[in-house]
Amino acid sequence: MSSVPSASSVSSASSASSASSASSKLHRVVVAPSGFKESLSAQAAADAIAAGVRRVLPAAEIDRIPLVDGGEGTAVTLAAATGGRLVALAATGPVGEPVGTHFALLGGRDTAVVEMAAVAGLSLVPRALRDPGATTTYGVGELIGAALDTGVRRILVGCGDSGTSDGGAGALQALGARLLDADGFELPPGGGELVRLARVDPSGLDTRLKDTELLVACNPYNVLCGERGVARVFGPQKGATPAQVEQLSAGLENWARVLTRDLGVIGTDLRGGPGTGASGGLGAGLAAVGARLLPRFDVLLDHLDLDARLARADLVLTAEGALDHQTPRGKVPAEVARRAKLYGRPVLALAGTLGEGAHDVPGVDACHGIMPAPMALADALLRAAELLTDATERALRMVLLGSRLPGRPAQAAELPRAAEVSGTQRPSSVR
Repeated sequence: MSSVPSASSVSSASSASSASSASSKLHRVVVAPSGFKESLSAQAAADAIAAGVRRVLPAAEIDRIPLVDGGEGTAVTLAAATGGRLVALAATGPVGEPVGTHFALLGGRDTAVVEMAAVAGLSLVPRALRDPGATTTYGVGELIGAALDTGVRRILVGCGDSGTSDGGAGALQALGARLLDADGFELPPGGGELVRLARVDPSGLDTRLKDTELLVACNPYNVLCGERGVARVFGPQKGATPAQVEQLSAGLENWARVLTRDLGVIGTDLRGGPGTGASGGLGAGLAAVGARLLPRFDVLLDHLDLDARLARADLVLTAEGALDHQTPRGKVPAEVARRAKLYGRPVLALAGTLGEGAHDVPGVDACHGIMPAPMALADALLRAAELLTDATERALRMVLLGSRLPGRPAQAAELPRAAEVSGTQRPSSVR
């Protein structure tokens, strides 16, 4: 005599079937995070998220795409993505002492990548020495010179995570320009000295710059001067006091004026043009010697074939240290979401902290903080990979639960077209 299955066993079987059905719809998961500053590189973040996905969707195909924004890890990531290599060397660090650094030679391309953070990043400035009025981009100029020595015809400079606010003055000095005060003496390093700049002598500039395409991958929202100028927005984060912010702002105003005059800059607004404030004003300094300032994602992500990989995804996971109202202003999760929505792909964002505006990032369908409970910052940084993996598991289990709730799930045809989704237009180039 056959037994009648109990209600609990039927329910259990139904739940298992529903969960299996839901998870079977997620064949391909794209994991495209940025790094978490001072704790996880983009690659480490991608690995941590992938581990969480595996706990919930063991059969899914996971496409890891660690993303860079021009800051830390840019040279390493692009070298790996193109089959290129790193060139190690020593150069002048942001506080004037030599540091071990590198630039990348991309595979199959006549292109070098100089990552400013690798030689003048904030992480290279000891906390006791965080004075943006004194730190220098001299090492960036040395890396550009070393890249020129290899014979490349194109140099891509990645801007981000800087510890400087000298307008790129140090970089130009390393490339041969002389920055002189009213008495004809060379200025010492640091943005705090730019208020005394009277003249720029470009006669000693490396002549190879004229025959080399110099591209700067930057955040176009960052400008050199004005109320939203780089000294006012980022100076305090780099250790500037209110008085220093005013001094730096005045110095960068003077820098833009003198550079424009003495280098004969035409057609580029060094003071307020898009990207001129990148990396403490490095964008303006390099633009003055012929560099083109381009939206960083237009330049960097093409090397990773991101759009084609997003188009094949069933679910897109992205992440960064903080998700808030600043995220749409050139941060990785916003760019991933914008591009994913061109193909109608759902996007889940994970973040170390969720601030004001976290739920309003265009293209992000849901967001999830990785902190399960309040904890000291030092502990959170130390356990970042563990926290990110656990948070990914929690978030995906909620996704699967939602797919089992009563009601008809949305069909692909019902997704809004890309043009109907706010903030999903393709990024335009900086003119």
